[in-house]
Amino acid sequence: MQNLLEVKDLKMHFSAGASGLFGGKKNYVYAVDGVNFTLKKGETLGLVGESGCGKSTVARAVAQLYKPTSGEVIFNGKDLTKMRKTELLEARKNIQMVFQDPYASLNPRMTTASIIAEPLYIYKQRGIIEMTDREIDARVEHLMELVGLSKFFKNRYPHEFSGGQRQRIGIARSLALSPRLILADEPVSALDVSIQAQILNLFKDVQKEMGLTYLFIAHDLAVIQYISDRIAVMYLGKIVEISDYKDLYANPLHPYTKALLSAAPIPDPEIEAKRQRIILTGDVPAPDKQRPGCYFYDRCPNRMECCKTKQPVLKQKGTGGTDHQIACFLYE
Repeated sequence: MQNLLEVKDLKMHFSAGASGLFGGKKNYVYAVDGVNFTLKKGETLGLVGESGCGKSTVARAVAQLYKPTSGEVIFNGKDLTKMRKTELLEARKNIQMVFQDPYASLNPRMTTASIIAEPLYIYKQRGIIEMTDREIDARVEHLMELVGLSKFFKNRYPHEFSGGQRQRIGIARSLALSPRLILADEPVSALDVSIQAQILNLFKDVQKEMGLTYLFIAHDLAVIQYISDRIAVMYLGKIVEISDYKDLYANPLHPYTKALLSAAPIPDPEIEAKRQRIILTGDVPAPDKQRPGCYFYDRCPNRMECCKTKQPVLKQKGTGGTDHQIACFLYE
């Protein structure tokens, strides 16, 4: 299957002021520091990791909401980082985002219809799409029905809806331009568990109907397991393991992935009581320093001397035809 998205050595370093005599030394926060992954047409890649590890920054850099420090973001064969503004605007028609907070991502002064129609009017004004006002209105009503909202609610404002309904509006807005790739940045983390299930099922239904590809970000392992075809595990700005979701949960290889999965509760109280948790010691290093060795070195229960001075790279370790990549010297 052909790759729709290919991310190569993506880095996103934010300026953090200057220090030293006369401010001669510039400081940076290394939010994303060399990320590589591919995304095939029609699949869902789950991106999981602790809060602050750089997941949302990856999504925003892919969408070019942040200009990457370096690296390539190749979408449908073209590098987004090298595009001019006019080219990028046209490319963004096929890349849309669903944001984490359904309360903050909707303009409280706009009606539901105006929110969903806004991308259509922007692209109509730029001459990229041709639609009449009547066609746009019909499109809005169709999208509302698609995400489970009555078209009779189109003149209501965001404050008149629940959190789950607001997220449905955000999803409808992301679908307005018929994109090929949806970047879902923790879209269910602000919702109740029962509502989370409804929104996740909506994502799956819409994906089937429209043939969408998802980069789905979450820190909830149960959510990621349910929605994903493949899963990438991220730690301190780097991806440490990528695998098919079944293989990752059945056979995690990286010490961090093992610790992450052991921290997730199991519904069966008997199994939960018997299983051994992996407790990581030490603190997560500050992201304002680049390291010569493995970023997980300080907390790793299996660290070796070479881990202190060399950085492991993602390598294929799958057996029996499985695509399982890991960045760890334990498997070299």
